[in-house]
Amino acid sequence: MVQAYGGNLPCINLASPDMVNEWTKFIAPILMYVLSRIAHQILRPLSQPYITSDIIIGLCMGALQLVRKSIGDQFVFILENIADFGMICYMFVLGLEMDPFVIFKPPTRDAMLAYAGMLTTLILACAITPWLHYSLDPDIIRFTLCLAVSLSGNGSHVLTRLITNLKIGKSDVGKLGIGAAVHSDMITMLLISIGFVLFPPGYLTTIPQERLKDTIKMGSALVIQTILAAKLSPIFMNWVNNENPEGKTLKGSHLVLSMAFMVTICSCAPWYGYSPFMSAFMAGLFSPSEGRISKWAISKINYTLTILFYPLFFFWIGCRLDLGAFKGLKPITWANFFILLLITTLGKVVGTVICGIMLGFHWPELISLGLLLTVKGHFHVYFGVYAFRKQSIDNTTSLSMLFVVFLTVVHIPFLVNCIIERARKRVPIHRMALQWLEPTSELRILLCFHGLHNVPSSINFTEISRGRPNPGIVVYVTDMIELTDEIAATLVRNNEGAKTPTVTDKSVTEMRDQVTHMFQSYVDENGEGITLRRMLALSTFNDMAQDISALAEDLMVCLIILPFHKNMNADGTLDGGHPGFRYVNRKLLRNAKCSIGILVDRGFGSVQQISKALPLLVAVIFIGGKDDREALTYAGRVAWHPGVKLTVIRFLVDKNSENAPRRVNRRASVAEQEEEMKLDDESFALFYERYIAGGNVAYTEKHLANSSETFNTLRSLQEQEYSLIIVGQGGRVNTVLTMGLNDWQQCPELGPVGDVLSGSGIFSKTSILIIQQQSLKGQLDGLSDEFSIM
Repeated sequence: MVQAYGGNLPCINLASPDMVNEWTKFIAPILMYVLSRIAHQILRPLSQPYITSDIIIGLCMGALQLVRKSIGDQFVFILENIADFGMICYMFVLGLEMDPFVIFKPPTRDAMLAYAGMLTTLILACAITPWLHYSLDPDIIRFTLCLAVSLSGNGSHVLTRLITNLKIGKSDVGKLGIGAAVHSDMITMLLISIGFVLFPPGYLTTIPQERLKDTIKMGSALVIQTILAAKLSPIFMNWVNNENPEGKTLKGSHLVLSMAFMVTICSCAPWYGYSPFMSAFMAGLFSPSEGRISKWAISKINYTLTILFYPLFFFWIGCRLDLGAFKGLKPITWANFFILLLITTLGKVVGTVICGIMLGFHWPELISLGLLLTVKGHFHVYFGVYAFRKQSIDNTTSLSMLFVVFLTVVHIPFLVNCIIERARKRVPIHRMALQWLEPTSELRILLCFHGLHNVPSSINFTEISRGRPNPGIVVYVTDMIELTDEIAATLVRNNEGAKTPTVTDKSVTEMRDQVTHMFQSYVDENGEGITLRRMLALSTFNDMAQDISALAEDLMVCLIILPFHKNMNADGTLDGGHPGFRYVNRKLLRNAKCSIGILVDRGFGSVQQISKALPLLVAVIFIGGKDDREALTYAGRVAWHPGVKLTVIRFLVDKNSENAPRRVNRRASVAEQEEEMKLDDESFALFYERYIAGGNVAYTEKHLANSSETFNTLRSLQEQEYSLIIVGQGGRVNTVLTMGLNDWQQCPELGPVGDVLSGSGIFSKTSILIIQQQSLKGQLDGLSDEFSIM
């Protein structure tokens, strides 16, 4: 007791059982959020989705006796209401993302695979589960049908996200998997929705007349709701979409009206005893999925479910089910569990394989596809717990269903890796880079420029890149022209339906004619082994990078050469540059499916003649990494030109120096560094044997201790008489010699070495060519993400 203000007041005991319980109710859900995110980050290297970590943490949190004793039935009841509301939102969005009218169209291949897998699973479940006594409910027929339909379905949203994140969504097996999962999910939900009308809860205990009356009442309400959703929703949604065009902020009043309309549609059938979950699904299914409001609802509800609802949902699962009461010591428990898993797996695989073979697919890939279609989702988790709430099954059976859902999800990343490995063995990998170009194949280059001022340097670049006359070089000379309103107004289509319009703008046509004349004159005089083609990239700056990348892919070029966005001033420095062209360059460096070169012209175009009498001094810097190996490969082609005097400058780490830094690259493993160093040594040894050993190319080494010495060495190279220095953009694993150079970069797209050499405020007559090898990131390590193996 304490005395205050002359009176006695009771002391608040923070350690009392009641206070501990209240604190636990507050802390436990927050801890669930935190731990589930930590678990997801731990499992991220295994490519596991959020549902995996949520199940693990939810069951573990619910198994803690402190949590179970503190939560209490009242708090669990609150969590149940939150879970029910969240599942209603989930079911609405699930239906909203589907198209019910595909049922009335001729079945596609993915639909036939889905129906076959569903049918075999349904038959197996109906034939086996009644004999295993999963249900405590005397209504064994209703439970068996619900369980069989549920097992024959999929978690389409979980599978779709997994396939997309694992980068096989554009492949044939990925497209078939996503399409079949959506079909299967939609059909099973429709069957459950109809089954709820025909077999409502407690229908065995009611007299036939009342049962028929309830069926007619619920069926009529569901039909009316479906008609309203299919006919009235498009009218209302179109009105809201027209009032809120793209690019303008959605009006708050229209958002409120839209949400109220959706809630009203979803609430029609439940007023007459129908399931609110299936009502929400049916309302979403027959509502329009296109339009700004529908897309807004899908994105916002999905985001809220992922960030807020799912962790709390699985915390409720852990509290509602008792992991400690799982009867794991009884053999019948594991028998029932493995039979459920066997029905799910065997049913999908057998049906998919039988149907797929009839469609002409390969059976190994069909087995993989069948295993993909075993994935279950949040609805199946809720189904197991809902059956336990209604006392249709016991705690152990409900946990067994949850374990089955977990196992159908957790194996998917490993299965996808197997699919990718098989695809690599069967599908040719296209590496559009100089290093992988066959000696007997011609080199294809997409040579881009902004205007007439880039033409002289582009011609000189073509000259030194020509190599041997046989097999030769194909140069696609490409104008990069911004599509303005003035130019767009002059576009003329030659004939109806032509994809490529004709540019009639006088300034553009005159410039293109001059460029063509200059290049053609060069080819006519010195064009042995050179094939010239003219291209045009006429786009807005937002689309130009994508158009150039697509053009390069269609032409199967190995190298795209882009002009630097800055031009040289009269005093030898560089101007501020064009931000639009810089955006295009940076976007191409990120996304192009071939090697990229950026040419910083500081007088390279002023060279009038390249010959033995007037040799061009060129240097290539080799530090290590894939981009430097690509630069070295290109330098080997330059070395063939009789008018080029090439020098290779290799930067090596001086480990014995007192100035050598102790800190190294911690991002790369030792094995990765050793592998890169091995590739560097092999590439350089091959180059040395071909060019340096014969005396055709000069060679020098620079032993440096740190990036400071690297910086000084690079600056000293600018004072020498080199007309062109070739460097790699980056891609180095061991960054001791370049560590810290990024801190003062003006143009990160040039890489640390290229940025130092092309400093804007420095007077220099040395041009720089920065080369980045084809980036395999996002392309499954060289395998096209659109591979076909079915």
